[in-house]
Amino acid sequence: MEKLAWMNLLYDFYGQLLTQRQQKFVELYYAHDLSLGEIAEQFGVSRQAVHDVLKRAEHILTRYEEKLGLVAKFMEQRRRLGEALSLLDENCSMNEETLSRVREILRAVMG
Repeated sequence: MEKLAWMNLLYDFYGQLLTQRQQKFVELYYAHDLSLGEIAEQFGVSRQAVHDVLKRAEHILTRYEEKLGLVAKFMEQRRRLGEALSLLDENCSMNEETLSRVREILRAVMG
């Protein structure tokens, strides 16, 4: 998974555990695609300060995932739900109404 998507996923799960400043910098950099310079200008700090805050936040988010593994569990659940949906699509002999409802539930859970 590319770093941008990975960091956004980590932030979705653990972002509330960061300081408000770290949250804001991560949101601006990863979600809104602002540059270090743009963030630095907006907050009246150096580019290096923004870089340091982002690196610290990345480290913290990564450590939470290493310890808690919530993102890995989420990804595995999604994989397994997708597999279940595929199996239903390929092999199910339920009546069409029941099969349709099962598909609807699985798709809703998968988002």
